Amino acid sequence: MRSTSNPAFRNLPVGGGGYAGFNSAPAGYGGALSTTRPMTVDDVVTKTSITLAVLIATGAATFLSKLWGLALPAALIGFVLALVIIFKKAISPPLILAYAAVEGVFLGGISGVLGTYVAERTGSNSIVLEAVTGTVMNGSFHTTLAAGKRWIRDGLPGSVLSMLTTWVWTGSAYVVPSAMAKAAVHAMTMSLAVEWGPKGIRVNAIAPGPFPTEGAWDKLNPLAETGVGATQADEVPLRRFGKMDELRNLLIFLMSDGCSYITGDTISIDGGHHLAAPSTFAGLAKLSPADWQRAREAIQASVQKEKQARSI
Repeated sequence: MRSTSNPAFRNLPVGGGGYAGFNSAPAGYGGALSTTRPMTVDDVVTKTSITLAVLIATGAATFLSKLWGLALPAALIGFVLALVIIFKKAISPPLILAYAAVEGVFLGGISGVLGTYVAERTGSNSIVLEAVTGTVMNGSFHTTLAAGKRWIRDGLPGSVLSMLTTWVWTGSAYVVPSAMAKAAVHAMTMSLAVEWGPKGIRVNAIAPGPFPTEGAWDKLNPLAETGVGATQADEVPLRRFGKMDELRNLLIFLMSDGCSYITGDTISIDGGHHLAAPSTFAGLAKLSPADWQRAREAIQASVQKEKQARSI
């Protein structure tokens, strides 16, 4: 057990068991104290850890429960407690722990408020980015790598087929996390096709255009005002949406031995959409703030509908 040379921790009173008492008056404040010694490093670490644990626990609870409105009252209460602790002669552990708890509530609340403000002002959110890239990019990579390693180990041929979009060539406004993640998988497709080709493993991808499904279309096109290039049949050269059977046919063909000489390609199936019209969401730039708010509400309603359907 080592002592600290910091003069701020010297001459503190001894409590039970020979340790500095956290609730006893330090030297100079009056009181019958017969023995003093420096506070040890163990004392500092233990008490700091307890205080920090209380702060983190209350902060996390406030943030996760979204009780962010408690930030202001917590700040006021914390200020009062700080004054009491400063001017109180005896050091009181309950007061210090109460102060840590209140500061945790304040930090958790203010973090939630600031996070929401930044997300609303910028239209981006790191949580959304992590969720999308974690599923699309990381999920595709780890799944492909696991299968590829097993095929190579066992000397087996294989075929990997990823589902992308035409945004891998053009990018797309307002779906940046998705465009980034799918572009990464597009790069993985080309890279692994060369690396694993000598092992008899083909790696390809499909880039579909608009193939409406209820769950996706409720979110991609929630309002009449959000009808832009990516979701409009009249801007597709074939003047219609894709049919699911057409998508299945291409998938089966690419996975079969009938096209064993195709690898490293991302093949579009969009009726020529990305060649003739804006197949992205760039047109959403014309929406007003009120339109954006209504779109968010419509998307949230769609999400809740899906959750309720899954719970039945």
